[in-house]
Amino acid sequence: MIPVIMTGHFIRFFVGMNDRIDFLKKKAQRLPLQPGVYIMKNKAGEVIYVGKSAALKNRVSQYFIFTHHNAKTARMVSNVYDFDYILCDTETEALALENSKIKQFSPKYNIKLKDDKSYPYVKITREEYPRLVSVRKRLSDGGLYFGPYTNSATCRNIIRSVSQAAKLPTCKKTFPKDIGKTRPCIYYQIGRCCAPCKGDLSAEEYGEYIKSAESILKGDINEEKDRLKALMEKASDELNFELAANCRDRINALTALYSKQKVVSSPDTNTDAIGIYSDDDITVISFFYIRSGMISDTETYDFVGGHIGAEELTAFIASVYDVREPAKEILVSDGLPLEEAAALSSLLTSSFGKKIEVRVTQRGQNRALCKMAQENAAYKAKVIKETADRETQILIKLAEALKLEVVPEKIESYDISNFGNDNMTAGMIVIENTKFKKADYRVFNIKETEYEDDYASMREAIRRRIRNTTVKKSPAFPTLPDLILLDGGKTHVAVVRAVLDEEGVDVPVFGMVKDDYHKTRALCDDVNEIDISHDKALYMFIYRVQEEVHRFSITRMSSAKRKTLKTSSLEKIDGIGPSRAKALLKQLGSLSAVRSAGTEELMKVPGITEKTAENIVNYFKKDKI
Repeated sequence: MIPVIMTGHFIRFFVGMNDRIDFLKKKAQRLPLQPGVYIMKNKAGEVIYVGKSAALKNRVSQYFIFTHHNAKTARMVSNVYDFDYILCDTETEALALENSKIKQFSPKYNIKLKDDKSYPYVKITREEYPRLVSVRKRLSDGGLYFGPYTNSATCRNIIRSVSQAAKLPTCKKTFPKDIGKTRPCIYYQIGRCCAPCKGDLSAEEYGEYIKSAESILKGDINEEKDRLKALMEKASDELNFELAANCRDRINALTALYSKQKVVSSPDTNTDAIGIYSDDDITVISFFYIRSGMISDTETYDFVGGHIGAEELTAFIASVYDVREPAKEILVSDGLPLEEAAALSSLLTSSFGKKIEVRVTQRGQNRALCKMAQENAAYKAKVIKETADRETQILIKLAEALKLEVVPEKIESYDISNFGNDNMTAGMIVIENTKFKKADYRVFNIKETEYEDDYASMREAIRRRIRNTTVKKSPAFPTLPDLILLDGGKTHVAVVRAVLDEEGVDVPVFGMVKDDYHKTRALCDDVNEIDISHDKALYMFIYRVQEEVHRFSITRMSSAKRKTLKTSSLEKIDGIGPSRAKALLKQLGSLSAVRSAGTEELMKVPGITEKTAENIVNYFKKDKI
């Protein structure tokens, strides 16, 4: 059956809450009792939530009939102005469609992976003498990929452990190019490397060691030990004692590898165990990836906003396996009805072309594995809530000290840096819930102020920043802060408040006052100072903010100054102006590269003629004499 999209007439005018809910309730009652995906939209027509159900009418109606939703669902429902739906044949088809729609729209109220970072993989390269390497992208290049893993450190540790157990080289030599060029290193002498550099190991023989690594990465340690044992016995029967000893050593290395890992189950266990902790404030989902009875990797996700529903949990687990290959068996602690588990099993089986079973555990060893993952999730939730409590207390204390109307979740801090009248910059850092959000840091190059003037520079920077939100609607500045902190005193505060008044913006502004030792002494408005030294936690928070904004501003100003010095030195050469100087540095990368470049290389830079290239070469040649 081809999915049929049913789109309701979108409400284009504001109606009262009761009228809107009544409209949505009646529309939901007309839905069919069959599987499908529903797409919730806000007043602006933006998709804010995507869900799926085996019975659309029942599921969608619940949103507009029940009043006792959790906080997150209640917020979502309060923003729904219309919904669309897509009919499907089966719940599995609906789950697959839901997953694709969540990727397409990234709805605000769907739980999803925090970012789209590329996870590291272990790759066995496809070449005459394959190697184990860590990569970020999975390509169709014939290589074998394992993972992904949660971070680069885990990936490196796995490569090191597997290489040691399989006796593969970990050096930077490339084979067969480097065969015979050097003597074997100490790793060969202590029995940890098969040493293809010696030249007496053929590509076929080396391939046997790669097979071992492949088996280990697949989690087939026992199968590999059995294979090596059979090979050892065969070699012994044929009086090939060197090969037999080699197999024995590799078996011992595999045994040692297994004993070093955290063993949680029998050696033939290859499964993913998912533990879920959920309360009124937070949900934490913990994944344990168990291979050959050992925890090979773990991953934890947390979502603020209380309990999550079964369909949300199903959709999220499906999204995790968009970037990670699952084990043949996935165990879930609780929170997943049997029909959801069946739909997820069917989707993953179809996606990966092999049978994958998702099971909700009840008892025995499988339940114990999920219990362990669940306890890990509960501990993580405890740590997150305790950390959040400490952060909230600091922000509450800050709000009380400054007599703010709201607790400042988003703070922006500014500092001016300059080198004389050149390279005047204003650095802006962002703090969200007491954490530095470095991705949102910005630098404003001061353009309107001709001479060194901190107050005029601050005035220009703040005006441009505010207008980026209020006038330009820049995506880089989506919202205004709850509080502005300046690295300066009362006059700085007065200057910035005047700018905010001119722009019609009401954001509290305070200065961070320093003592004679350049340490934060107090906060101030344009009249009074507020002592914060009596509260160590608050004092340290403000001190860290002041140090960070100063560090960031100085670093960016110094970087700009270095670039100016480089271009200005090039501008002394006949035929080189500011634009050509920048082009030289951009293409060649550094001043030293320009200095050492020949005429032909210089002429490859746009705008550099043969005559100009000769001038550059002669200029630096004269400089060397």
